[in-house]
Amino acid sequence: MKLTFQDYISIKIHKTDLNLTRFVKAKLEPFNLAPEQNLIMMLLWEKDGLSQNQLVETLNKDKTNIARMAASLEKKGFIKRYNCDKDRRSVRLYLTDTGRNLGNEVIPIAEEFDAIVCNGISKEELKQMEKILRKMNQNVEKLL
Repeated sequence: MKLTFQDYISIKIHKTDLNLTRFVKAKLEPFNLAPEQNLIMMLLWEKDGLSQNQLVETLNKDKTNIARMAASLEKKGFIKRYNCDKDRRSVRLYLTDTGRNLGNEVIPIAEEFDAIVCNGISKEELKQMEKILRKMNQNVEKLL
């Protein structure tokens, strides 16, 4: 049986991602923060001083993309980049006071957004969804 456009799970996930990203982008716009930049900031608010390589691995982005986003965040005054003493090629990112304070405004928005997205979904359903998404990612990663 041939699938229709609406039947493809990848299309459903993509449409959901577009909606999520559109909402996040609108919420972050007043803070001069793009959704992808926010991913870096969220990680730094959890643990300051991460290396660019750690961000590459965690976010599954290429080094050039992470370096470009880090440069932009530094230009905005949210972070400072420092070369590591032990390895001059390695760069660590640290929050500035402005970047740290930004977290006080953005983290509650992220938590509210998460609550909105998960409204009406049980903990069991969320665990099942995470399990399914992990399997889907593993299936795709095998092909890369």
